[in-house]
This record gives sequence, C-alpha cells and structure tokens, in this order.
Amino acid sequence: MPTVKFAVPKGSIEAATFKILEEAWHSIVGSGRTYRIRLSDPEIEVKVLRPQEIPTYVQEGFYDIGITGKDWIREAKADIKILLDLEYGLVKQVFAVPEHFESSNLTELIGEFATKKKPLRISTEYLTTTSSHIKENSAYKRYFGDISPMIITPWLRVGENRNVQIFLSFGATEAKPPEDVDAIFDITETGTTLAQNKLKVIDAVMESSAVLVANKDSLRDVKKREKISDMVALLKGVVEGRKKLHIFVNVKKENLDSLLANMPALKKPTISTLSEDGWYGVNTIIDKNEFIQIVPIMRKLAQGLVVMDPRQILPLDEIRLDNDMDEKIS
Repeated sequence: MPTVKFAVPKGSIEAATFKILEEAWHSIVGSGRTYRIRLSDPEIEVKVLRPQEIPTYVQEGFYDIGITGKDWIREAKADIKILLDLEYGLVKQVFAVPEHFESSNLTELIGEFATKKKPLRISTEYLTTTSSHIKENSAYKRYFGDISPMIITPWLRVGENRNVQIFLSFGATEAKPPEDVDAIFDITETGTTLAQNKLKVIDAVMESSAVLVANKDSLRDVKKREKISDMVALLKGVVEGRKKLHIFVNVKKENLDSLLANMPALKKPTISTLSEDGWYGVNTIIDKNEFIQIVPIMRKLAQGLVVMDPRQILPLDEIRLDNDMDEKIS
C-alpha cells in the first residue's frame, strides 16, 4: 500500500515537473494523457492535477504532498507547509494595461477611472489575489474605503463595489483588453506575450516558482514523515545538482598545493595517487558559475580535466523537516 499520496501539476510546468521526477527517481511510467503515473518507489502514489487545485487538496488531506506554484498557494490561502523551492516555473504576477493608457502604475489607473466615475474592469485567473492587492492600494482606499471589489464569474458574484469589477478568465487573459476589460492581472515569464498583445506592465505583485508542499497532519505521522524526508532529499539533490559541476583533474605533485589553494569545492576535494609516480587525481564539486574562472588556473597547473553534470547531489545531513523550512506566502 502507498504510504504517501503525491499530487503533481498539469499544464505549463508539467514537462519541467516530469523531468525533475525522472531525475530524482530515475524511472517514471505514465506521462502524456494519463493522470496517474508511477515512480520507482511503490510507496508513493502519484496523480496529475491542475496546479490551481493542489494547494487546497493538500491542505484538506486528499494528498500528503504536492508540487504547485507559490502563486496558487497565495490564491487559495492554503494552510500548508512549503518544504522545498524547486527553482523552476519562475514567473511574476503583474497588472498590465493597453500600451496607449496614460496610467503608469496601479494607483494612477484606479484614480483615473474613479474620477471619471467609470467602472474599472479587470480580467484574471487569480480572483482573491487580485481583490486583496487592489484593496491594499492607497487610491482604492481613498475612493472606496474598505468595501471589496466585485468578483464576477459565470456562477457567482461577490463584493459590493461595482466600480471595480474582477472577471474570472478561463485563459488567454492577455487577449481580453481593450475590448472586454481595461486591465489584466496575470503571470509573465519574459513579458514577450504581453508586448505582442500591446500591453504594458504597471505593477508587479509577487514572484512565483514551483515548490514542494506538504499537509501539516501528514508531517505529524511518523511513517509518512520519514518517506517525505526521503522525497525531499531526492528532489533537493536534483535542484542542487543542476547548479554544480563534478570535475576530475590530474596534477603533478609539485603543483598539487597550488591547485588546491585555487580550487573551490563543495566541502573537501578527494585526492588520490595515480599509477604513475608523482601524479595525483583530484575529484571535487564546484558551482557552475565558478568554472570559467578556474579554467586558466587548471590549464597552467594540471592535465586531463574531465567535467560532468551531476545528476543529484544529496546533502543527506541537512534534510530536516522543521520550522526552518517553512515559508509564508502572503
């Protein structure tokens, strides 16, 4: 029987998620159209869901852990524990308006529409985040006080303020202005799609990335907690491995001390004697961004440099599911 139920996201970060799972568990069965996949560990049951659903489902205990975006955790106001930033799916949440609008920020936009007594219409998939951020704006407070913007969906209308209306978008949000709405609240990676649709960013709200999250009750279960700790170690190993290089180099005895003095290492390099007298092999892990700086040094002092991308680097002594790993999304 599986000990841990694991929800992973479908959609824009699906491919990157499947890649990190494959690198962590070395085997994954069932991608594409299926919603149930298998890892090499039979104690983990995996299901593919929309990332919007995962924070709530993990909070309610349908799943013990999941992968979703920080943006959806904030939108759901989910009471869950973030265990690990997986460092992919990097996006920004922004407000954007047509390029011809004079407003250069959200405060000006709200003020312009309020003084003209014209309803401000906004399209978004992030209804609660949009409403909360607007209510915190100084211009909104000045013109409308504490009342909430009106949120409009096909099945629901909440909020008292008809002068600021937030419409649920089912996708292609950037295509809505200017005919259907005046502004959008959406995510962007590079800003290219916004520019192609003649939109400009007037406010950045938060940065988001894919994170591993857990149900708090699941972490109190001893058996599940142990399995989740193992999963964190494997995934963190991939995250760290992507930042490092594994290098092997041969060096003469007289150059060894000088080489070691100029070589950064994850901890301490491994040094071994070679079959040829007076030669040593040095084996170490370095940050990728350090490699270019040390090539000239190695070229002068060493021979036979071999460079490899490590699949995983597991800091086993550092994996602790304690309060230090918690992060608040607000």
